[in-house]
Amino acid sequence: MLDINYIKENPTEVIERLAIKGKDAKEDIEKILELDGKRRALIAETEAMKAEQNKLTKMIPQYKKEGKDLAPIFAQSKELGAKAKANDELIKAVESELTGYMLGLPNLPDRDLKPGGKENNEAIRYFGEPHKFDFEPKNHVDLCTSLGLIDYDRGTKLSGSGFWIYRGMGAKLEWALLNYFIDTHLNDGYELILPPHMLEYECGVTAGQFPKFADEVYKIENPTDNRMRYMLPTAEAALASLYRNEILTEADLPKKLVSYTPCFRREAGSYRSDERGMVRGHQFNKVEMFQYTLPEKSDEAFEELVVKAENLVKGLGFHFRTVKLAAEDCSASMARTYDIEINIPSMNGYKEVSSVSNARDYQARRGMMRVKRDNGKIEYLHTLNGSGLATSRILPALVEQNQNADGSVTVPEVLRKYLGVDVIKK
Repeated sequence: MLDINYIKENPTEVIERLAIKGKDAKEDIEKILELDGKRRALIAETEAMKAEQNKLTKMIPQYKKEGKDLAPIFAQSKELGAKAKANDELIKAVESELTGYMLGLPNLPDRDLKPGGKENNEAIRYFGEPHKFDFEPKNHVDLCTSLGLIDYDRGTKLSGSGFWIYRGMGAKLEWALLNYFIDTHLNDGYELILPPHMLEYECGVTAGQFPKFADEVYKIENPTDNRMRYMLPTAEAALASLYRNEILTEADLPKKLVSYTPCFRREAGSYRSDERGMVRGHQFNKVEMFQYTLPEKSDEAFEELVVKAENLVKGLGFHFRTVKLAAEDCSASMARTYDIEINIPSMNGYKEVSSVSNARDYQARRGMMRVKRDNGKIEYLHTLNGSGLATSRILPALVEQNQNADGSVTVPEVLRKYLGVDVIKK
């Protein structure tokens, strides 16, 4: 959520910066300013009524002492009370409408981002060289099928399209990747979190996914009550609410967290021909990094997360590039995002395997997550997240880039201690 005081003081700037992100917010900002003015006027009017009512109440003993008729005071006090109560209801309605508009605004993009979408994304660095073969390489679907790593047909039989089953060495390879990621983060001092996979609606609001993107998740109906729960699309949705409605101290920060979860996404729409197999699916595994930081440490934390994601990919021996996203390509809740993209040979291009983002104080405002400074001042903290990493694109790249002419796959050195083999073969 944006700072309403900042909106009031800089409405033109807010409109212009949101336009860079592809959001025409002029009418929304005008409505927010109108509702905020109405709310403040109603509050002032109501407080004046209640003050007058209190004044009348204090006059009653004197009137009794003087033998004056109390009926006019009671009548006036009753009328004021009724008007104040009606105003309180109006204030609630106005505040609810105002909150709706505020929750609908995306985060302000950082000022150094280029406007527009993917066409303005900027590759800021490359690592390694694209893999070259001296034989005709197979795609990951054929490799995983021939080696018995993935059972696509039975995954579809169990759950429909967009699902698959890891089998045998494929399951071990998936688990090896997850262990490699988690062990690396633990060695870097991150705390391991295993959150629930089913979340309350408020988690989506805090993360910035709801209300706008509420239809893009798998909702869970509860027969015992009317609360809406949903299957988490990423561990960020859980971690962003871990300290919701809490006030931390400077000594508590930074909070460096890592979480493994399966992720559930509807992925509505048709797939492109090069997105077969497990590149896009309704359920996939991901290790997520998350930080709560002081505002002045926010940029430093962002760079740390980017480097950590890059190092994980380097450790697997992949050629990759780090891309600074243009404003419109950043998600609604993020102020800036860098993607780490690897080359999957059969797809003739790069695919994102990690997104590292800084929400600034946007999620903290939505979830009332604050820090009490050593001097007693209370302010909103900053939140950041990054994939560290998702496996559904790492595994396809791994088998394609490490395949051999005989159809086997060489295991990256960092994974061999988990798998117990150097080469995966039939």
